[in-house]
Amino acid sequence: MKRNNSIRMIAMGLASSVLLAPNSTLAFEGVVSEATVEPGTDFSPFIDRSYPDQVLFGDLHFHTEISFDAGLVGTSLDIHDAFRVARGERIISNTGQPVQLIRPLDFLAITEHAEMLGLATAVRAADPRLLADDWGRLTYERFNAGQEGRMAAFADIIEIASVEGRDPTAGLDLDGDLWNEIVETVDQYYEPGVFTTLSGYEWTSTPQGNNLHRVVVFGDGAERTQRTRPFTYFESEDPEPLWDYLAAYEELTGGSVFSVPHNGNVSNGIMFAPTKFNGSPMDAEYAAKRIRWEPMHEVTQIKGDEETHPMLSPDDEFADFETWDVANISGTVAKTPDMLRYEYGRSALKVGLEVQRQIGVNPFKFGFYGTTDTHTALPTTREENYFGKYQHTEPSPNRHNVDVIPADDPALRILTAQESAAGLTAVWARENTREEVHGAIKRKEAYATTGSRIRVRLFGGWNFDADDLNVPDFAAHGYRNGVPMGADLSDAPEGTAPGFLIRALRDPDGANLDRVQIIKGWIDESGETFERIYDVAVSGDREIGEDGRAREPVGSTV
Repeated sequence: MKRNNSIRMIAMGLASSVLLAPNSTLAFEGVVSEATVEPGTDFSPFIDRSYPDQVLFGDLHFHTEISFDAGLVGTSLDIHDAFRVARGERIISNTGQPVQLIRPLDFLAITEHAEMLGLATAVRAADPRLLADDWGRLTYERFNAGQEGRMAAFADIIEIASVEGRDPTAGLDLDGDLWNEIVETVDQYYEPGVFTTLSGYEWTSTPQGNNLHRVVVFGDGAERTQRTRPFTYFESEDPEPLWDYLAAYEELTGGSVFSVPHNGNVSNGIMFAPTKFNGSPMDAEYAAKRIRWEPMHEVTQIKGDEETHPMLSPDDEFADFETWDVANISGTVAKTPDMLRYEYGRSALKVGLEVQRQIGVNPFKFGFYGTTDTHTALPTTREENYFGKYQHTEPSPNRHNVDVIPADDPALRILTAQESAAGLTAVWARENTREEVHGAIKRKEAYATTGSRIRVRLFGGWNFDADDLNVPDFAAHGYRNGVPMGADLSDAPEGTAPGFLIRALRDPDGANLDRVQIIKGWIDESGETFERIYDVAVSGDREIGEDGRAREPVGSTV
């Protein structure tokens, strides 16, 4: 059951950093001001309204038939279909079923796999370059032998590419001009003020079957993004050369780009390890490079929750939400308890404090956002309208008993019944444009939801009090007297604790709001880290105890 009834705010550090990170979602009261813009019209903002005054919802990790692990297992919908459905149109799914979002998205990024780009397209088109290669012809024949053949071809590709680390399409030039075609199509659907499109790709490093994937998202149009090509893990399994690639892109084009780790929960303890890829300790230069290029972590998507785990947060009754904790992403190595600390976002924030204590730089001072990671070209996140991760897991009587992660050991398998119908990214912006959406992510004025469109604002400051919740210019007051979500709160007056202003509004199509929580993480003088959960607002006539918790159960109206 999707948890749509609480909001988690996570603050890590000695009152130095405020990060909003709701992977579950709900809260208490509030009003959000939004500007409504009709397509094709000009508009003028309010005088002196220079701060973000509208919240936008979208998906920043998304695959169509171009990706090898989508197109080769049955996805037929293309980028045009993806943008059509994201904008609210009714289309026909990969399996012939009508599908439409209850509400359109505000933005969408196309992030096909960088590796083997063009393979699925070449198979469908019977590309002569593919058929002239022995492996390519076998893959083509398997693809045309029905679903069983497709899955056999897919398993072979995963074995060669992810386990052996070898590109089976090397030298075939199957991608050709495909990258340029992708970014040009992305530009075609960009309508500033109405709908934002972004280009990007997924870098899928999987050393020894452990997940180190990153999603790369550009903030620019084709005039800049055509000057680069995707960086693949065949060039390097180490994320540091990827960051160097991002730096070279910005220097060459004057553009903007970031990368985002995802699925640390199937990394078997390497995603947030306090070391470099080669196992050596981090230094300040490396840590600064990592947080420069990775301001966010993808905390929720189809492959489960990445906020925390019951073994990491034993006092958190919500810590067991949609947990995948049996193996790595390849289903080849079982997970052990010592790995968990370096896989989840909340514990990674505390690991970052430890690293900062040692070297002076925190590599994990990130915010959280959510995505679908769909491979169907359908960005559906609602439980009652969820179309699955793959074409063969779209709605059907047998959809819940299909392998998402197959494994020789049945105990390490993950089935579609364990998928999460998640998630979405919310950003605070001045208008619906690339600059604003991309900029909100880079400054971390954004948050994750598991699919509900709950509207949340948070400000931290040294002089807030309860009366500030009711000021008519809530957001302006917050920006004038504090800092927004994702920003640093520094220069604490002696003897002063920070205060937080929080407003939230339920999704009008979703569950009632149950509670707001702030989760504090800190490090003491001896270097030991701690966390504590505070319920700061609860629904109904329940009361919060002296320990900061409301012990009565969630009500039946949620």
